[in-house]
Amino acid sequence: MDLRPTPELDTIVLVHGLWMTSLSWENWIKHYEGLGFTTVAPTWPGFSDDIAALRRDPSAMEGLGFSEVVDHYERIIRALPKPPLIIGHSFGGGVAQVLLDRGLGAAGVAVNSGPVKGVYGLPLSALRSVIPVLANPLNVKKAVPLTPRQFHYAITNELDERASREVYDRYHVPGAARVLFQGALANFRPGGPTKVDFHKRDRAPLLLIAGGADHIVPASMNRENYRRYRSGRVDYREFPGRTHHTVGQKGWEEVATYALKWALDVTRKA
Repeated sequence: MDLRPTPELDTIVLVHGLWMTSLSWENWIKHYEGLGFTTVAPTWPGFSDDIAALRRDPSAMEGLGFSEVVDHYERIIRALPKPPLIIGHSFGGGVAQVLLDRGLGAAGVAVNSGPVKGVYGLPLSALRSVIPVLANPLNVKKAVPLTPRQFHYAITNELDERASREVYDRYHVPGAARVLFQGALANFRPGGPTKVDFHKRDRAPLLLIAGGADHIVPASMNRENYRRYRSGRVDYREFPGRTHHTVGQKGWEEVATYALKWALDVTRKA
């Protein structure tokens, strides 16, 4: 299949997740730009890709909420010449789903997506991954880091401790805890920033990609997220053995290429 840009799709917007910056997309950016796509990978509002600076002073992340992140990306996308492919990872996958719900994008891909409102399953590994933050309600307006050990369990569990620490040192920053609290408590409150309309008919096509070895967002959560949709084109693909680190995990090219092939196919048929 020809993977070059088409009249329907020539721009890709990448949305990173919690505890990361857009630097986590560095391999995907090179991959897509090498194919000729305009690739836009903004950081969350107030962030930068200066990892050391964010670790020294994470105040830009304190109190940041899910809606502010979605609004930030909406402004960027609306300023583009034509609707892009929106690819989000982790909580960025939830952001991608809400952006499509707002009528944005030519297509969307949610990779290891943080759950939107209406996904109830919480496997033990997911709880273990996030409990260091959620156990203390006073964290809600803080930027909370993971320890290298917590990061290894939650995100890079395909690696040994030494290799995981290298990933941690390159990419990890404190996470905006309010985003995590909003996601975790979404089903206990009316409305909420992670809500989407599962019956919306005019939503752009959506692909949910899960990792079979993901601890923080196990595939069962992504499958439930997929099953909640009742209208529109929504597809699901699970990659066995892939962890939450899938955008950087060895073999990431397979996932990046699959997502692009799918998007080119569904937008050509639109």
